[in-house]
Amino acid sequence: MTKRGGRTGVANGVLIYGAGRSGRGVARFLAREGVEAEWHDARPSAEDEALMQELGLVRGDPGGTYRTVVAAPGVPIDHPDLLALGARGAEIIGEVALAARLRPELPLVGVTGTAGKGGTTVLIAHLLRAAGLNAREGGNIDPPLLDVVDGAEVAVVELSSFQLERVPGLRLPVAVVTNLGVDHLDRHRTVEAYHAAKLNITAGQAAGDVLVVPAGLAVPTRAQVRPFQPDRIALADGREVLPAERLPEGLHPANAAAAVLAAEALLTHLGRPVEMEVLAQGLWTARPVAGRFETVARVGQVRFIEDSIATRTLAVEAALTRAPAPVAWLVGGRDKGADLAPLREAARDRVKRVIAFGEDGEALARALGLPFEVVTGADGDAVMRAAVRAGLEALGGPQAGGTVLLAPIGTSFDLFTDYKARGASFARAARALAAEAAEVRA
Repeated sequence: MTKRGGRTGVANGVLIYGAGRSGRGVARFLAREGVEAEWHDARPSAEDEALMQELGLVRGDPGGTYRTVVAAPGVPIDHPDLLALGARGAEIIGEVALAARLRPELPLVGVTGTAGKGGTTVLIAHLLRAAGLNAREGGNIDPPLLDVVDGAEVAVVELSSFQLERVPGLRLPVAVVTNLGVDHLDRHRTVEAYHAAKLNITAGQAAGDVLVVPAGLAVPTRAQVRPFQPDRIALADGREVLPAERLPEGLHPANAAAAVLAAEALLTHLGRPVEMEVLAQGLWTARPVAGRFETVARVGQVRFIEDSIATRTLAVEAALTRAPAPVAWLVGGRDKGADLAPLREAARDRVKRVIAFGEDGEALARALGLPFEVVTGADGDAVMRAAVRAGLEALGGPQAGGTVLLAPIGTSFDLFTDYKARGASFARAARALAAEAAEVRA
């Protein structure tokens, strides 16, 4: 790569293809490195434009010739521009490969899976910090990986299947696969292609590396396989770190089991001591990731649990299984074609009523075959206020116990900008209902 005022490179050097969160992270990083780069985005936001101008990066031409193209995860691997750029000699990589190449001394722990990868990523970083390391998390979750690589002793990176399509030569001393289900068939087209993208996480691993996977999942790899079981949070030699039933509320046992094995492997890789008491204390002090199965309010004996990110079958199934019954289940948004069969089974004898909202809420509720009612409103916030109130009433009021659960199956883009905005709306509505109930009691 060409550095300003420095080494010689090829014509036009580097193109950042696609701005957004990932592209802005790449731009900031390359600017700090003094690497000459151009950028392209077909529909840049005002934030994209302002940052690129501030950094002094000029617009590039996707019809031009570049040595390296750093493509955003949201750009399909078979996008015509990328295929043409590759045909003209460009290497197409993503931000993770860029980080690995320009910070080869930084150990990376990679985490992927259909569900649970975000919570596992954050928990691994937390455990490593508890053990005395300056560990930072990033990647598919905020912030971008390239925003955290400087100053960290280790980076724990959540890797989506999109990102894992663009990691040539990536070698991870520790990698984690939380599970493999079905998702993103609109992009990968087949389950086999989706799983193949996920398993790129171990493609560059060697015999001295570690791959953490669920017990019973067979993965072709050269790494040492460390299987985890969600009901046993233990080290590789079988010593139990903490009984699963003693985990803090909101931590998923499977995430904890995988995180402990990954933290142990990374500490061993660095020659650091592995102390069970430190890991146990780390689990005790961990908190769930905001927006991922988080109790955001209580009204009497009823919990309001926000899991707005639960749009994949595995994630929704896990939420239904963990939520204290009876459950008023908020379902809606834009249908992304999730497999509903496992959800019918998970909901059996646990879900009292489905509260359907948004563009495809009623259709999803009908397909689930459960008792339901439909709520509407003038905007997303009004819909969510109606949904949480209907959920509480469906359970029988504050003293009935149980859970009002937002695990929506559908994406958020019908009523909200993203899943975070939808979750925040649910939390506001639930807390307002709790405040209203408190006033009544007073």
